[in-house]
Amino acid sequence: MYRLILSCRWLVLLLPLACTAQDRRGTDGEYVKEHFDKQEVYIPMRDGKRLYTVIYSPKDHSHPWPFLMERTPYSAGPYGDTVYRRSLGPNRQLMRDGYIFVYQDVRGRYMSEGSFQEMTPARHDPHNAQQVKTSSDSTDESSDTWDTMDWLLKNVTGNNGRAGLWGISYPGFYASASLPDAHPAIRAVSPQAPVTDEFIGDDANHNGAFFLLDNFDFDNFFDVKRPVPVKDYAHTIFRTDIRDAYRFFLDLGPLKNSNGPQYFNNQGKIWNEYLGHSTYDDYWQARNIRTHLKNIRPAVLVVGGWFDAEDMFGALRTYEAIERQSTPNDNHLVMGPWTHGAWGSGTWTRFGVLDFGQNLNDRYHTIETQFFNHYLKDSAGTPLPEATVFETGTNQWKQYATWPPKEAQPVKFQFGPKATLYTPASPIAPAQGSTAPSFDQYVSDPANPVPYINGVRGDRDNTYIVTDQRFAAARPDVLSYQTAPLDAPLTVTGRLKADIFLSSTGTDADLVVKLIDVLPGPEEGILPTPDPAGYQRLVRAEVFRCKFRNSYEKPEALIPGQPAEVTFDMNEIAHTFKKGHRIMVQVQSSWFPLVDLNPQTFVNIPTCDASAFQKATIRIYHDAAHPSGIVLPVLR
Repeated sequence: MYRLILSCRWLVLLLPLACTAQDRRGTDGEYVKEHFDKQEVYIPMRDGKRLYTVIYSPKDHSHPWPFLMERTPYSAGPYGDTVYRRSLGPNRQLMRDGYIFVYQDVRGRYMSEGSFQEMTPARHDPHNAQQVKTSSDSTDESSDTWDTMDWLLKNVTGNNGRAGLWGISYPGFYASASLPDAHPAIRAVSPQAPVTDEFIGDDANHNGAFFLLDNFDFDNFFDVKRPVPVKDYAHTIFRTDIRDAYRFFLDLGPLKNSNGPQYFNNQGKIWNEYLGHSTYDDYWQARNIRTHLKNIRPAVLVVGGWFDAEDMFGALRTYEAIERQSTPNDNHLVMGPWTHGAWGSGTWTRFGVLDFGQNLNDRYHTIETQFFNHYLKDSAGTPLPEATVFETGTNQWKQYATWPPKEAQPVKFQFGPKATLYTPASPIAPAQGSTAPSFDQYVSDPANPVPYINGVRGDRDNTYIVTDQRFAAARPDVLSYQTAPLDAPLTVTGRLKADIFLSSTGTDADLVVKLIDVLPGPEEGILPTPDPAGYQRLVRAEVFRCKFRNSYEKPEALIPGQPAEVTFDMNEIAHTFKKGHRIMVQVQSSWFPLVDLNPQTFVNIPTCDASAFQKATIRIYHDAAHPSGIVLPVLR
């Protein structure tokens, strides 16, 4: 249970329950009972299935209230007329401002009827206004939200005819999925860390590389069969006690061994779907909600965290999809230095070695409250900026009229000899006219992969995303390139792009690219460490499975010894590298067991045998014909 609490997205259900300090919890629980009436109902959908819904209505009947709803696969409970939630809504202020709070078990989960689908595929046709009574093949999360909203408006007294939705992580997906062809009563929706595209950048895979550690734990809990509606799933598929995840997954061997009798044993429906779809095929494409975010009518507040190890991609790409596909729109973005769903807590002042010097959640909860009150209650207030982002390094909130900001200009920082990272204007840049090949190389060994974090961990350590990378830099299978100390601060705000020329003696490879801020010594905003001078603080990292370099749908083998260009987008940052700091980029070919092992041979990884795993010599080129590097959006 402890591992699941740290690493799995299902626990964000508990964040609203734990969002206040310890001394406030009892008070909030009493407040809910004193100020809200509770009822539990089954709401019929157009195909006859019924979804279990828990409704908390204000006891104050002096004026009508708007609805604020979360649809979840993690239980709408606690169930029972006399058992109340400790708190309601996404933050305490909204709870006390007064809403009709609605929680619903989505189709096929907990107490709701029907069959559950992972990331329910959305329908392409505008179908909701027709309200056709038909089969479940003609339903999706948009239609289920519509039917729920229609019932609530007609059957819950004291409502003002308006509704909002929010959700973090998987519930964030259901918030996103309510947007296409939305019910006209839905005026404001906040997808927060929404699961969005599980092959390209969210929980299951990043650029085709399978996130083993998280999904092994998550599916063990989430993938338990449910023959009938239940209030508590009560168990996992298998029992395990992992003390050293690195050793455990090395000993597990090829990915297919996860279906051995002591583990999933083919009992995990979603696990088998993941392993059965190792390219960006129809399964994954149907579950990409981004393509359906067109002509969006409600106002949208997308929220994400710079240190979210699960769905940072989902937040950034959901905002982007609405911007590109809905004109005009009322779409806003908030990005802060949070882990997964941490903005739902009462306080957030530190993370890892970082000290922000303020409670960031106070400001965020003000933004969130203003958003819902404005659209659902006509509350006067200053219009929200297009993008509100927290800039790490300087520890400042910034506002932008566009995201990414138009002022940011792409600058390529290129690799050079002797572990150098330079810009074209740098005086240390090598002669551009030279045609001689220049490269560094390392041996990538699947039997000795690069760990994602230093030390022994049984679960995923969330702080890996900001930790010191000197443990990795010391390995012979990790290359590091860095600038000279900066003579002035450099602010990087926007999306990063890796552009790497590599070759391998094998036919496939993983490429992990890490952007790092190298500190000269102790400084404000960084908690004391045993050895602060030279601390290599991770700023952003991403993995790419090289066989997908030309197509996620049709993988291609590497040609041994032949350089290939691998270009891919990394998630955005908003970070200032201070004067005297160095910018570093590290390159490696494993990130274990966060990411599954690449055999380094061109095979179907979920079904291959141990014999497919081979050592490979990886070369990273940095000459005039092969200018490897990373493109940073620099604010001038």
